[in-house]
Amino acid sequence: MPVNVTTIKYFIIRGISDDPKLQFPIFLLVLLMYLITLSGNLTILVACRHPLLHTPMYFFLFNLTVIDISCCTISLHKLLINFITGDKTVPFLQCMIQMYLFGSFAGHELLILTAMSYDRYIAICKPLHYHLAMNGRMCTLLASLSWTIGFCQVLPPFIIVYRYNCYSSIEINHFFCDIVPVMKISCNDTTVLEILFFIEGLFPMIFTPFVLTFIPYIFIINAILKISTSTGRQKTFYTCSSHLTAVTLLYTTLACQYLTPNLSSTLESKKILSLLNTAAVPMLNPFIYSLKNKDVKMALKWNLGLI
Repeated sequence: MPVNVTTIKYFIIRGISDDPKLQFPIFLLVLLMYLITLSGNLTILVACRHPLLHTPMYFFLFNLTVIDISCCTISLHKLLINFITGDKTVPFLQCMIQMYLFGSFAGHELLILTAMSYDRYIAICKPLHYHLAMNGRMCTLLASLSWTIGFCQVLPPFIIVYRYNCYSSIEINHFFCDIVPVMKISCNDTTVLEILFFIEGLFPMIFTPFVLTFIPYIFIINAILKISTSTGRQKTFYTCSSHLTAVTLLYTTLACQYLTPNLSSTLESKKILSLLNTAAVPMLNPFIYSLKNKDVKMALKWNLGLI
């Protein structure tokens, strides 16, 4: 029987799995992923204090790191608390706030990665104009636009969901308050929201950042192929390999999550893909960007007083 929203004080978060035997292993896995994500990204934030890393690429990486910490914390903190306390309820208002913040930070990440792609394009294809094109003002403008658009683009669907006044259930079949699972338990007409998802998802939220992120790599690869020596090609490709790896990993998980058939038999697999997108990718980013980076290693040693 539909439940009027005026009687709803909370939702119930179903979690990743209902199997009692899997609860503790899942908790340990999620906790480990979160701790690695937190420590790895905090390490990047500390390293970025070094003057050597006061460059456009690391300015955007600093923003990406803040986003990864925020997005991971927003999506996983309630899941971890639920495992510890056994209380799977989340207050209605807290659920709405979590939904809005997660959607905003997810949008921020795609846009910051787009800005980083533009930075790599200028560095490789127009190196003589790099310091002029990617000055402090331009970097601040690109970052500010990314944050502003991220917060604004999720407002229309959020307002629609927030104003829903009827739900068929209070149980959300997910491990956090995401907008699609909440929409699925609403007994309101979701046609307008579905159309908005199609328009926003294909263009400003996902499709446009995807195109603007990968088109520069057509020119980058073309520029690399024109380099006469293999050593020169390898050195140039190395400057953008970390970013290319990160965006490929992120968009692959997004494609698997949102472009697979939306059948009831795939709900569990979709939650696993969502976990990979919200926890595994932010966990891997610090390793992708800094594992073999001499500048980051030197900056960390400087911060630790070892040099």
